Amino acid sequence: MEQIAFRMRLRAGQAAEYKRRHDALWPELAALLHDSGVRDYSIFLDEESLALFAVLRRIDGHRMEALPQHPVMQRWWAHMADLMRTNPDGSPVVEPLPCLFHLD
Repeated sequence: MEQIAFRMRLRAGQAAEYKRRHDALWPELAALLHDSGVRDYSIFLDEESLALFAVLRRIDGHRMEALPQHPVMQRWWAHMADLMRTNPDGSPVVEPLPCLFHLD
């Protein structure tokens, strides 16, 4: 399994709402992510910088590249757009983070 990490940015004052929406994650989105090969997905908040740090594992042969075109993913992005930095297409601004150390 491959592990990837990335950073996103939360808008000021939106941490509680971001957490509330993720605590109520849509079952169809969870199923879509799982069916696309996503496993063990966590998002952490740096409260000082409002950076969201995400790390996930994905199986060999994952289909994450198809997620942006899926209607459920597009609805989720629209649902979250008022809370975080987004691209013109509504997707969150994602900054990949290279792994410099891993202890297994």
